[in-house]
Amino acid sequence: MLYGDIIPIDTKEEAMDRAYCKVADRYDFVLEAMSFGLNRYWKKKFVRLMSPAAGLKMIDVAGGTGQIARNYLEYQDFMNNDKSSSVHVVDLNEQMLRAGRHRFSSSQWTRDGRISFAQGSAENLANIADNSFDIYSISAGMHNIPHPELALSEAYRVLKPGGVFACLEYGHVDTPIVKQLHRWHLETLAPAIGQLLVDKRESYERLICSALSFPHQRDFAKAICRAGFRLPPGKGYELMYCGYMVAFFGTKPE
Repeated sequence: MLYGDIIPIDTKEEAMDRAYCKVADRYDFVLEAMSFGLNRYWKKKFVRLMSPAAGLKMIDVAGGTGQIARNYLEYQDFMNNDKSSSVHVVDLNEQMLRAGRHRFSSSQWTRDGRISFAQGSAENLANIADNSFDIYSISAGMHNIPHPELALSEAYRVLKPGGVFACLEYGHVDTPIVKQLHRWHLETLAPAIGQLLVDKRESYERLICSALSFPHQRDFAKAICRAGFRLPPGKGYELMYCGYMVAFFGTKPE
């Protein structure tokens, strides 16, 4: 097991699904408030760090509301002047997918067939063929998966040789003073904001407990290697705000 979670592994998927059902309709709004607007910045930076070439197919797992998908398609449109790249969004939670479909319902990307949505588990992407995507993205979703090793294995399977695994996840802050502030923010302030805005403190506490149980970035980088990916030079990840968020990258060997 990659990490120990206070939520029992055999019931975690169901528990997290229930939590997201309760917050899906205002999920992005509340995350923006909890992060004081940084959530949007982190996700845009994550896509910039991917630096995707034109014409690539991306699968965005646990991407229900479509924020990463939107950032990716905007990057392709404006940075690469590309109108052929596409995103397939997969999420376990139907309520989150509904929010994502609504966000894109009148977009040119939908009319052009460049974005699609499907319900599915990161641990078993049964309807996705081997070697079918150029980029596998997962943002703030890996910590909700009961068996991250299975998700990594599935990511490796569905990526083409040379494809990129990209994961944005809550990290561990090692700087002592910042670490204390980080814990206070996640454990105390963030649930209070959730309570104030949507009266769903318990759901946000559950989501935050799951995030805090995620392994240190050094250990998760090793897990990415064990799955068969090659890490970029250096640590294999990039810290944002001293490790509040961490961007991981790996490449499937050709």
